[in-house]
Amino acid sequence: MTSYLRTSLWRPLRSSRFFQIVLILLFWAAGEGIARTTHLMIPGSVLGLFIVLLLLITRRLNILTVRRGAQWFLAEMLLFFIPAVLAVLDHPELLGMLGLKILAVILFGTIAIMVVTGAAIDLCYRWVNRGENCDVV
Repeated sequence: MTSYLRTSLWRPLRSSRFFQIVLILLFWAAGEGIARTTHLMIPGSVLGLFIVLLLLITRRLNILTVRRGAQWFLAEMLLFFIPAVLAVLDHPELLGMLGLKILAVILFGTIAIMVVTGAAIDLCYRWVNRGENCDVV
């Protein structure tokens, strides 16, 4: 009876996009709270993502519980970048040579991070296939 009650309560909440968005925001707020009280140099949003990741890995949180909310955030991501675009328009010097230099640095940095991350994952994958333990962290 208890599992039926738990399932019947969680099913409507799992299918509710609003509930999932609120749940993701609660994880963000928890990360912010941890970051502020412990004075960590890590943003609270990143700590919130680590909390979600830890709960997903330990299977205490089902992916279906946050899937629709996360898809909504991804679909509306452009809204989060509008302030950055407006800031660029306030600085016309970014549309000239300085902007091209900054763009080159951003592109080079992104490519470098992708290459290093890919190499690290490939290295760990090869170690795992050989039977060795890959405890990089």
